[in-house]
Amino acid sequence: MTYSKSSENNLNETETLPLEERMKRKIAEIDMISAQLPAVVIIHNIQQGFSVEYMSERGAELLGFTVEDIRNLGEEYHTKFFNPEDAPDYIAKAKMLLEQNSSDYIISLFQQVRGSEQHPWKWYLTTVKILMWDDEGKPLLTIGLAFPIDPLHHVTSKVSRLLEENNFLRLNYSRFSKLSGREQEILRYIALGKSAAECADELCISATTVETHRRNIKKKLNTSSFFELTQYARAFDLI
Repeated sequence: MTYSKSSENNLNETETLPLEERMKRKIAEIDMISAQLPAVVIIHNIQQGFSVEYMSERGAELLGFTVEDIRNLGEEYHTKFFNPEDAPDYIAKAKMLLEQNSSDYIISLFQQVRGSEQHPWKWYLTTVKILMWDDEGKPLLTIGLAFPIDPLHHVTSKVSRLLEENNFLRLNYSRFSKLSGREQEILRYIALGKSAAECADELCISATTVETHRRNIKKKLNTSSFFELTQYARAFDLI
């Protein structure tokens, strides 16, 4: 890219401005085009607990609050409008974003959002990257684009199921890890609806051994529910 002399002077002038002023100018640049984008624009201040530094008017209207009200919520913003079941996923991805600390690194996540408890959850696909760094090269601002997902679209139900499985996996990993390789095989057959005799034929072991494995599986997973056993098999990719 070729810069004119005037552009170069403007760039040098910007670099000498105080950090707070540079932040304001950067946000003003985004604000100028945010209304033209088919998404909600959110800028978070990383160094202030990921509090909202800026939100486009479309986003504020959807939540039913003013931009100033949202900014004043601070860290409470994350618990007020977002489904806490989704939190482990985007917290892990946000941590990865900061660890990468690169202008090229982007994370994507699905989030359920609502203005209040009287409103239903609505799905959004949000992409986030680091927008600005402080004078020491530490991440300062992130910018996110939140795209609404049509509730009638088939992907919405698929995303919901995937997130449910992910939460189940996270909460039950320690129990599942107690299963031996053979027990995981038996769990797979249980989830597929196979009888003890069918499992025995498939694995070339006795039906008595299969029944012993079944009892141990139920004890280790602390459940005898076929539905929950199937959840384990699905969440841990056995079926």
